[in-house]
Amino acid sequence: MAYIPGQRWISNAEPELGLGTVVRLDGRTVQILFATAGVLRRYATHAAPLTRAQFRIGQKISGQKQSFAVERISEAGGLITYHGAERTLVEAELDDTQPMSRADERLLSARVDAPHRFEFRLAALRRRAAALRSPAWGLASARIDLIAHQLRVAGIVAARQPPRALLADEVGLGKTIEAGMVLARQLASGRAARVLVLAPASLTAQWLVELLRRFNLPFALFDAERCEAIAISDPARNPFEDEQCVIADIGWLAHDPGRAAQVGAAGWDIVVVDEAHHLEWSPQHRGPAYALVEQLAAHVPGLILLTATPQQLGRSGHFARLRLLDPARYTDLDAFIAESDDYTRLSAVAERLLAAQPLDAADHAFLATRFANDDELADLLARYDAARGELASTLIDALIDRHGTGRVMFRNRRAQIGGFPRRVACLDLLDGDNLDEAQREHLLAEFHADAQEQSAPVELDYAADPRLPWLLALIERHAGDKLLLICRTQAKVLALEEALRTRSGARLARFHEGMSIMQRDRNAAFFADPAGARVLLCSEIGSEGRNFQFAHRLVLWDLPHDPDLLEQRIGRLDRIGQRHDIQIHAAAFAGTAQHALLRWYVEGLDALATSPADGREILRRFGAMLHELAEQHARGGGDPDAELDALIGETAAAHRELSALVQRGRDRLLELASEREARDQALADALRAQDADADNDAFILELFEEFGIDSEETAPRCVVLDPEYLSTDGLAGFKDGPQQVTFDRAVALAREELPLLRLDHPLVHGALDLLLESEQGNAAILVDAALPPRSALLECVFVLECVADRSLEVGRFLPPLPIRSVVDTRLTPRADYVADPASLVRAREQAPDAARYRPLLAKLVPPMLGACETEARRLAASEIGAALTASERELGAQRARLAALAKVNPAVRSDEITAVEAELDALRAALAAAAPRLDAVRFVCSSDLAAR
Repeated sequence: MAYIPGQRWISNAEPELGLGTVVRLDGRTVQILFATAGVLRRYATHAAPLTRAQFRIGQKISGQKQSFAVERISEAGGLITYHGAERTLVEAELDDTQPMSRADERLLSARVDAPHRFEFRLAALRRRAAALRSPAWGLASARIDLIAHQLRVAGIVAARQPPRALLADEVGLGKTIEAGMVLARQLASGRAARVLVLAPASLTAQWLVELLRRFNLPFALFDAERCEAIAISDPARNPFEDEQCVIADIGWLAHDPGRAAQVGAAGWDIVVVDEAHHLEWSPQHRGPAYALVEQLAAHVPGLILLTATPQQLGRSGHFARLRLLDPARYTDLDAFIAESDDYTRLSAVAERLLAAQPLDAADHAFLATRFANDDELADLLARYDAARGELASTLIDALIDRHGTGRVMFRNRRAQIGGFPRRVACLDLLDGDNLDEAQREHLLAEFHADAQEQSAPVELDYAADPRLPWLLALIERHAGDKLLLICRTQAKVLALEEALRTRSGARLARFHEGMSIMQRDRNAAFFADPAGARVLLCSEIGSEGRNFQFAHRLVLWDLPHDPDLLEQRIGRLDRIGQRHDIQIHAAAFAGTAQHALLRWYVEGLDALATSPADGREILRRFGAMLHELAEQHARGGGDPDAELDALIGETAAAHRELSALVQRGRDRLLELASEREARDQALADALRAQDADADNDAFILELFEEFGIDSEETAPRCVVLDPEYLSTDGLAGFKDGPQQVTFDRAVALAREELPLLRLDHPLVHGALDLLLESEQGNAAILVDAALPPRSALLECVFVLECVADRSLEVGRFLPPLPIRSVVDTRLTPRADYVADPASLVRAREQAPDAARYRPLLAKLVPPMLGACETEARRLAASEIGAALTASERELGAQRARLAALAKVNPAVRSDEITAVEAELDALRAALAAAAPRLDAVRFVCSSDLAAR
């Protein structure tokens, strides 16, 4: 059928969007606007999943603030006009919400399905409604472990409107997973439709794979070549508007003003920035990457920044990232530094409150200033010493509420989470007397090159390097283990590979910036394969973002001169899920600069056994002196050992002091905030409930059977889905033949090739949509032997639909909800009716002759249908009332909470409160307009009535 602007169409896959309007034809595509839902869709004209909205004579329609039954229909120019009661409505004037069921037509014409299909359709509607209402929707089928702190962060940030947060968990705690969960939840709920992920070039492919593999989110990878290809076909087109979800290299965009302008103009709902500590800012200068993100942050609602080292560029760098998230709150660097200094005092008081210890006069005075605007808290503080056990928790909560960065920053620490393996430093001190002068000079030149931000070229020939025998012996000694070797540069990787290939029989793989993204991913997979490479030679590019936790031996061929970068290296193995102690192998020749650096790390920072939080500050204080003494140590001038010992002693003392300050300050308050927020386990509970729902497994398999897909169990909760007898081309995902899947989360985590099936998995969600957009099971006749003689019932299923802007996520309060109403021939409600199981079995074996029921249907069904609709509207009113109450309770409490926080915490913006109020008003209007739509109908009669 030809599409004409102004025509009304319905999405078969998303009927809850209401009536859409054709707004534009563009070549082979048509654009449909679902105005009330706030959604614009583009479809291919030859394969659009759309149905023309055409109403028949006798149906009621509404529009232009009038409603009437259709008496006559006319058509002109491809547009339909409806006439009735001396009124007319052109189809373009129709309200977006109209009754569109054809189930009653099918029943009256005796075009029916078997009764059990009606039962299954109702079960499908109920399960879909429950899944959409769950806080786990969009995350249930994600390949994630149920780790408390990750679920907590994802739940809080995904619920923010819009989500703006700094995810700053320590290395290995799962920041990427947290961000992926936020995106999955926002996209599934409709809160977001367009997402941009900016990451270093070395991590873009990993983001692409992780989002698809873990969260079933298909993103598109954009680079200069792809944009140029799009520009060739249409120079005026913005290439970033071609896809809804995009991943791009932040470095490329930061240095290409033209593409940066296009990405800024493309319009996004959420921007994610990985490795955000690389964004350089100072009051005098903005780096190009920072300027790009700042431009996006100014007009994109959602912004998520990821960094394991939030203070890598000092407190000014931390302030710079916070001002991206909330420029109105973070306006003055000096004020922020002063505020940060105050956290030390706060932490000390919080520790005493935690232990319910007495507070001295200075503590009381300090807290009195914090609680100055709250008479209730001031009264509690005055009574604290007399009732410490009762009041301590309330006062701690009040301190957390007033914590400056607590609303925008989330930082979980290993010590807080617990359960990590030990780090074991396996250090070898090699005999420096075995070095000749040339070898000493070469090691010193390499040390100097490594100390530079851009490593200077040094001629490398590791075939004769004095450290090579140590490395060969290490590889031989641990022949059964995987070894990840990280070094500073690509040149070192290539030199090591050349030396090892001629001296070792171990299979090698390399990973460096000179390789394409695909080559790096292929080699990383080769290393991950149990039968693949035993040693991965990796340049510094592998220190960020990559997950190699299947290995537990890290070889440090050299040492980075930045403690944070050393932590990044170790973090490739030391991650949640690591089941072995981390063996960190390093060696140095006595009397060399490398030996001095190794001693400083081990004795001064304990950096190989712990995860120091003050590495950047320690480097700032002692870095220059360390390099000077390391060179003296290598050249043997003066008394280098004594001076180096003194420096290490000063470093250790400063490290103890700074660690104590950090622990008493921001770290402790953020940790307390995390513990408090962890009390809400709604998301974790919802995911566990779905994991334990074996009935859901059976339903999904039965759903696939409806389309001719057989299943065979191969292991507990693992099956092979065989599409040999697939009955439709509309079900995607089976083009490559049989597919093995699992319903067990542990199996899905262990075997990445097996999809974890839940209702929100694209494979299942697609099948469910295909079933419910079809007529399958929407009309049936059942002869129920348990009914009294000469009796009949009409069983109707209505779907209560709320057409609303998708950004409201109305489904959390009122998803498309099935409402079942049953009436008898006296038009009396019979909500207690349950179909006789034996009769259902007989009907499945031999369906009744539907044609013989037409006279009976024509006589009984119309009035019974009207009575069912009346009953459905009564039941719908109750559901709408419950949804309104739930929305008032949730958003009202949220508004009250924000209003209270705004009085004491400047991080709470007034526009947050205004946004909640506007959302609540919009929900009230949308929910009040929800209406039931007839979806399925079943005529039930007694055996003797059927015989007639």
